[in-house]
Amino acid sequence: MAVTEEDFDYDDAPLDEDLGAEPSAERAEQSTEEGNEGEAARFYQRKARWYAVQVASGCEKRVKLNLEQRIGTLDVMNRIFQVEIPQTPAVKLRKDGSRQNIDEKVFPGYVLVRMYMDDEAWSVVKNTPHVINFVGAEQRRAYGRGRGHVKPMPLGMSEVKRIFKRTEEQKPVIKVDMAPGDKITVLSGPFKDFEGEVVEVSPERSKLKALLSIFGRDTPVELEFNQVEKES
Repeated sequence: MAVTEEDFDYDDAPLDEDLGAEPSAERAEQSTEEGNEGEAARFYQRKARWYAVQVASGCEKRVKLNLEQRIGTLDVMNRIFQVEIPQTPAVKLRKDGSRQNIDEKVFPGYVLVRMYMDDEAWSVVKNTPHVINFVGAEQRRAYGRGRGHVKPMPLGMSEVKRIFKRTEEQKPVIKVDMAPGDKITVLSGPFKDFEGEVVEVSPERSKLKALLSIFGRDTPVELEFNQVEKES
């Protein structure tokens, strides 16, 4: 995940009342009309902030790909700069004892977008398939019933740095689909076909401890992950 100090180089200039677009953006628009696109690009880069966007469960990668395509197709690359899914490394232990390296989402159901917020950029993100809404403050309707408009609120600089620091420094976590209290059946070894209950899981050793009924007494037995099967 390529994140640099420039990605956090923004000040706390106030946002206007609708979507967060800054009144001073008029200068950037004027610069673009006058042909000075470099000045406009620098302005948008400097004022860009990170926003959290809620998406449909399990659609994080799909949203990221779709949004990145829309950014190019709709020509808003000068306002939407980065789309990220914060993830940390993990190791999943399979039933056969083998290990699979995976990435685990830090915030399931959300993606982070670094962008300059104006009507056009907001529309591109909001209308991306499977996007639910920006995270922000809900503003009540002036009249009638129903929910009002959600004003996107940028993430604080320290919060964003903490998120990305976690993704870069997190050591792989070992994941196994078993926990104390699970019912199991032994598949191999001297206790084959015995049934029991998991009392302790040791992912780093690929072993667990279970209580098996031996001669009518609950007896703790240590077993390999690939020796047991969790009952459904």
